[in-house]
Formats: sequence, structure tokens, C-alpha cells
Amino acid sequence: MNNTKPIGLFDSGIGGTSIWREIHDLLPNEDTIYLADSRNAPYGQKSKDEIIELSIKNTEYLLNQNAKIIVVACNTATTNAIKELRAKYDVPFIGIEPAIKPAAIHSEKHVIGILATEGTLNSELFHETAGKFQDTKIIEQIGHRLVPLIEQGEMNSKEMDLLLHQYLQPMIDANIDYLVLGCSHYPYLIPQIQKILPKEIKIIDSGEAVARQTKSILSEKNALNLGKDKGEAVFYTNSNPKVLTEILGHQYPVIVKDF
Repeated sequence: MNNTKPIGLFDSGIGGTSIWREIHDLLPNEDTIYLADSRNAPYGQKSKDEIIELSIKNTEYLLNQNAKIIVVACNTATTNAIKELRAKYDVPFIGIEPAIKPAAIHSEKHVIGILATEGTLNSELFHETAGKFQDTKIIEQIGHRLVPLIEQGEMNSKEMDLLLHQYLQPMIDANIDYLVLGCSHYPYLIPQIQKILPKEIKIIDSGEAVARQTKSILSEKNALNLGKDKGEAVFYTNSNPKVLTEILGHQYPVIVKDF
């Protein structure tokens, strides 16, 4: 495997940039290519077959860009399509699952909340993982409308605030001590979520663990870029680039592409 090839990432939109940031921070020498499939967001309301089809399309595009490893920076795509992707392609895949395990292990109250898309919460992989923690009560909540609002740059809107209060209050009433963010878009809502949750409730997402796993797999395959130059990052979107450009702080090129 050529260690100077880029790391490829894809998501149903801009949310997976939260995963990209963790990878970029941990592996600053690596070139990265990010696909924001915003035209088809959100994946969470699509059928399993549709999600697999979109994931294959994104994978093929990244492979054509010589990606040496592909990070499925989307919980819904991971839980519904990663088995099929791994069976179809030789390239290593890193997936993202809601961080139920660390939350369940560390929960003192044995009650945790998970905010995720419908596609993730209904997936076979999610139920397999959740089923391993029979002694922990898991309060599930579908984050209806959250992804579209984030894609529109409405993170701080009145509608967002009302939805978050509606989704989080039953978890607070159930006395959770951990909230798992089960969608890569949701870390961008942490400032608003922290205003609603009591301070003792810890928020956990998968970004840091995904970055560590990416480094581990590349190291195992002797594919880390050991050069001293800072890696280049390129972002593609098939929709309006405005919000993606803003969320990246206008620091990186965003290319509009029909993929």
C-alpha cells in the first residue's frame, strides 16, 4: 500500500467533518479527501438498499481518487452498509458506530441516552451492539429534523433549540448519566446540548476512537505517511458549498462535483 495516498472519508453531508477533524489532528501529515453527499442527506430516512447503493457510489469515487483507506464517516452508512462494502472491496474500511460500549461501561446509573438517526437505531448492527449490555437501560431517541437543519447551517436556530429540548428532556427525566451522540453531524450541536443537560451528564461521540482506529490500521499495514509536510485536505460536495465552507472556517478548498 502506497503510504502517500490519501485517506478517503464520506458522509451524507457535512457532519462527518467532525470525524475528519479528529483524524486530521491525530495524523496531520496525511492527505485527506472528504465527500459530502449533501444532495442525498439525510441517509437516516432511506431504505437499507438505498444506503448501500449510495455508499458504493461514494466508495467508488474515493477509490478513483486513489484512497488507501476509507472512513465511513456516517453512523447510518456504517450500520447499514459496511459489511457489504468490506465484502466488495479490498481497501480497508473504518466504520462509525454509536459509542454505546464506553457509555455503558462507565455509567454508574446504568441508564444512558442515545440520540441518533432512524436508520442507525433501526439497524441490525445497532441492535447487536445494544443487546450486549442487558444491565444498562438505553433511552433511544430519533433526531428527526436535526440533520437537515445542520445541513442548512441552522445549528443555533429556534427550531433546533425546541427540538433538542423535546428530545433530551425525557432522557433527563429518566436520569441518564451519559448521552451518546449516534450521528457524525451531532457533535456540532454539543454547545446547545450542554446548555440543556445537567452538568453531571457526560456527552460522548465516536470521533476520537475512529481517529485512533484509522491510525492503528494504517500503522499495521505500514501505510502511515511519515513525511514531515502537513497533509493536504480536499473537500467535495454535490450541493451548495456555503455551509461546508463556513463549517471549515474558510480554510480549505471546497469543490462542487456531481458524484
